[in-house]
Amino acid sequence: MVKLTRQAAQFVSTLDAKHLPPRCVEAARTGVIDCIGVMVAGADERAVRIVSAMLPTATSNRASREVPSGRALSSPDAALVNGVAAHVLDYDDVALDGHPSAVLVPAIVAEGWTLESSGADVLAAYAAGYELWAALIALELGHLHDRGFHPTGVIGALAAAAACARLHRLGPDKTTHALAIAASLAAGLVANFGTMTKSLHAGRAAQSGVLAARLARDGLTGALDALEHPTGFIRAHSTIDPTDLDTSDLGLGVNWRLADIGVNIKRYPTCYATHRAIDAMIDLARSRDLDPDAVAEVHVRTGRTQLLMLRNSQPRTALEAKFSMQFALAAALISRRVGLPELTDEYVLRPEVVANGAKVRCTTTDQAMETLPFAPDDRVSVVLHDGTIIEHAPVTHAKGSWALPLTRDELEEKFFDCATRRLPQGQARKLFDQLWSIIDLRSVCELELNERPSLS
Repeated sequence: MVKLTRQAAQFVSTLDAKHLPPRCVEAARTGVIDCIGVMVAGADERAVRIVSAMLPTATSNRASREVPSGRALSSPDAALVNGVAAHVLDYDDVALDGHPSAVLVPAIVAEGWTLESSGADVLAAYAAGYELWAALIALELGHLHDRGFHPTGVIGALAAAAACARLHRLGPDKTTHALAIAASLAAGLVANFGTMTKSLHAGRAAQSGVLAARLARDGLTGALDALEHPTGFIRAHSTIDPTDLDTSDLGLGVNWRLADIGVNIKRYPTCYATHRAIDAMIDLARSRDLDPDAVAEVHVRTGRTQLLMLRNSQPRTALEAKFSMQFALAAALISRRVGLPELTDEYVLRPEVVANGAKVRCTTTDQAMETLPFAPDDRVSVVLHDGTIIEHAPVTHAKGSWALPLTRDELEEKFFDCATRRLPQGQARKLFDQLWSIIDLRSVCELELNERPSLS
């Protein structure tokens, strides 16, 4: 049996966009479109500005770009700042216990810009990174979150390295070294959820992927068994018995997990662990015309690991509120929506939001889905002051999930809402159309990603 690191490298180095199943192309395109829109929307956030201010402007003719300002940066630096922007709003897509597009897309766009990679190359690189990420998650017996590891930062570094190795068209040997290098750069802690550092996980993973591929390209070496060795990546982050890895087959290129699992597009800029409950609460509030003052209690049954992520029962800032079931359901009840306008410090501290958040009671189940560390469904009910109990049917799939995907119009609506925070309407619409047809794009450099200079 070929060792795992070698299996992964062989798959990545031989992946051809022409051989991707149509559903893989569809999922990769969706992930790229959504991530770039969210990246533009997040560019003005304080965490992004702090990271950007530390990065020197590049002078090389082969420089990449900070999105959407267009400032020239080295490719690793562009991956870092754009990765932070992609994840800072917690509006990016979800799958594989993490946020694959927020790592893969910034790395691919940054390195693809310097290499003038085609749209087909972008999709192949995305699939390479996603499939490796999915294969590693499939080996896991539990959940990395439970041990304090954020998969976005940990596995994301390896996935980004795979994606960038594919862009560079590295052979299997150098791709193996790229994965080994990335394995030593992987990091991210759940304890930092609800802080600026969480978005840094995505940025650093994207940056690590670019660095690992470049270093391997130039001859830096790593362990050829870095994934499966008893002191390697998998054993360091998992409870898996390393002897079980000797006979493991990742099934890469045979079992297309990108087609089956896909990407789950967020309708709300909060932790995905809240989304099914938000769907239920908004539906109840609208269909029953609920008056928040008439509500005595809100009950939600969710997953144990979900609630572990939602650590802020009494948030004081918008960042903290992104990881609060109490805030999510209070906002859904009061505003009957949870969007970017609700994710402000001022809204979070409104007396009626605080008061209704205090009405939320959470219970958990240890049962979990196969594809996410979530309960099989989330259940929401409301108790009115007169004793009436109103229950919503269990919600298995959030709106925008791969099982309930957005239409092109719905995806465009979210993209347009995000992108027009920095880009003119006409440019945002052209960018969406370019991304929708990305498989035909000649070069990443043709994308209308950056703000046009003022004519005044």
